[in-house]
This record gives sequence, structure tokens and C-alpha cells, in this order.
Amino acid sequence: MNYILFDGTVRNALLPFTFTRPVADIRVGILTIREKWEKHLGYTTTTVTEEYLSEKYPMVEMGHNIMLNASFLPNEELVTLVKNLQENQAIFAEEEVIAFYTTDAQEEVDFDAYEAIEFSGDVLRIENTWDIFSKNGEALEADFRLITAGRTSQPIPTSNNVIAPENIFLEEGVEMEFCTLNASTGSIYIGKNAVVLEGCIIRGGFAMNEGAVLKMGAKIYGPTTLGPYCKVGGEVNNSVLFAYSNKGHEGFLGNSVLGEWCNLGADTNTSNLKNNYAPVRLWSYETEGFAKTGLQFCGLMMGDHSKCGINTMFNTGTVIGVSANIFGSGYPRNFVPSFSWGGASGFSTYLPKKAYETAAAMMKRREIPFDEKESAILDHVFEQTKKWRKS
Repeated sequence: MNYILFDGTVRNALLPFTFTRPVADIRVGILTIREKWEKHLGYTTTTVTEEYLSEKYPMVEMGHNIMLNASFLPNEELVTLVKNLQENQAIFAEEEVIAFYTTDAQEEVDFDAYEAIEFSGDVLRIENTWDIFSKNGEALEADFRLITAGRTSQPIPTSNNVIAPENIFLEEGVEMEFCTLNASTGSIYIGKNAVVLEGCIIRGGFAMNEGAVLKMGAKIYGPTTLGPYCKVGGEVNNSVLFAYSNKGHEGFLGNSVLGEWCNLGADTNTSNLKNNYAPVRLWSYETEGFAKTGLQFCGLMMGDHSKCGINTMFNTGTVIGVSANIFGSGYPRNFVPSFSWGGASGFSTYLPKKAYETAAAMMKRREIPFDEKESAILDHVFEQTKKWRKS
């Protein structure tokens, strides 16, 4: 069967992260949503997404296809229903479609003509940016079971201080000596060739993916996820870093999400709790206003390729767009549009030519080219976000 993931109704609520990727390629737990579906199904997937993303994330349609709403995370019960779908059948959770069967002969999809299968089981769904960190613990435990089932961890080096080793899994090539790992509060997964330097203290749930690095003396509170090749130091609590992003020095990051190719300067600190303990509001691209998260703890949402200088301070519930460069004393405002250059004293437009030079330099260090596909996506984001920039 051919499986195709689509963005669904939540794409705009997940900006700025979906400016540069389909919903399917958001990381929550250990894996991206796409990787979860592919592991459960045993098949690769393609994507229906925004036209400007389609060259990097193409769709492959065949004679018979099952369309999957990428905002829903798979579990065994749901995957069984999906695998058994027949023509003119669709799975719904209340009014929201989860999956439906299509053929290349269909000119349009009319759900009134479909047999509706109601899914009433428990299912995780990513509907807002803050769901990525607030639901990370549950997603991490599900991924841990999926990835480690029937497998044996590499031995934990004896120099480490370990609590609940049965909840710890190390892949091949892990380097880790003289660290403290407490997996009694959640599983700990250390990916292939990841490096945990001396003196790190980790409290699960925690996942670091292939090639990620924890710098000496890092303090990690779960549930936290480091994507592939991230570098992290200082103190981190309940945060998700997608891939290739760095928080390499001291400073606090809490209840936050960083996209890919982000960099936080030394001693950057995020506030994740308001002084009056009130629920946090977060900028919504969908409503162009501040949305109620219902959360008391909510820190920083930073889109791909954004950076900040040393000693940067972020207020509770700050949203940073794509390719922003933030520096200087004081707190920048709670919403910084994409391609902004500056800080608390004001912003100007970060011209794409300069932004791309920085992106190319950072990516070159990881031997990944900044190619025409990447620049075309960012060109589109620059134009799409003009209305929020003042210059």
C-alpha cells in the first residue's frame, strides 16, 4: 500500500515550524511524526503539503493510496485500523479525519459517500506549537517502546551512576563516562554515536538522537528531546530540539521548542513562568494575536535558522520566526517576525542574502549544503512574512 501524510487543519497553528517543513516532519518524542508512522506501517511515506515545500517534500501517488493526517501520532490500535482500510472508507476522530482510502481514478474526495469508521481510542495529536513539548513525555515513552522492542541495549559503562538501568537504552557508538542517569522518572534513550561528556546529570524521560552531544556538566530535566547532531550544555527542562541546533553553553532553556539550525549564544536564558504565575499566552500566526495555551509553564518557540547572541534574555512565551538574528541587552518583544535583525532596542529586516550566508556557513560545518531547495523555501517564507516586519 502507498501511504501519504497530509498537513490537515493544524498547519497554520504549528507555525513557525511548518514554514519550513510539513507537519509530518515535526519531531516529538524520539522520532519525527513521519518516522513513527513508517516504523509502525513498515513502509516509507510521502507528503501532501504546501506547494513551495513540495520540491523538497514530494508526493508520490499510486493506484491505491491511504492518506494519513500527520497531526495524529500512530499507536497499535490506530495502525491496525489504517492497515485494514478499504476503498470508500475513512477513519474519523469526532469531526476530524484521521485517514482515508483513495484511488488515482478519484477526481475528488466526498466523505459523505464514504463509510465513516469512528476511532474512539486514545490518540496523541499535535495541534499547537506548545503540544510539542507538553506532550513530549507521552510520545517519548511510546517511541522508546517502539524502538527498543526485542532489542538489547549496549552496556552502560561502569563509571556512570545509574538509577533504573532497565529503562535506559544505548545504541552503538555511544560515549558516556562519569555521568548520572536517573531513569526512574522516565525512559532514557541515547542514539547512535551520541556523546555524553563527563559530569552530565540526566533525569528522564530523555532522548538524544544520532550524533548529538551533551557538553560537560549539563543538567537535563525530562521530558526532553535532542534531535540528531544537536549540541547542548547548561540547564534544559522539558524542551525539544529538532536537529542540528545548538545550546552549547550555560543558561536555561525550559518548556521550549527549537527548530533546525538554531543557535543560542552563551548564557542565553528563557523565562518559562510569569512572575504572577498566570497562564501563558503565545503568539498565533493563525489568528495574528496571542492565544491562550492554558499552560503555566511555556518558554521559547524558535523557527529554523534563527540565532541569538550571548546573554540574550527571552520573556515567558516568546515566539521567534525563521531566520531571525537577535542580540543586545534587554528583553526582545514576545513575537519576533521571520528575517528580523536586532533586539530590545528595535529590529530591522535581516536581508535574505546575509541570512543565507550565515545558514550556509553553519550547514557547511556539518557537511550539508545550503542548496537551491533550501533557499527557495526561505525566499517564500521571507515574502510570506513581510506583513509582520516593520521595515
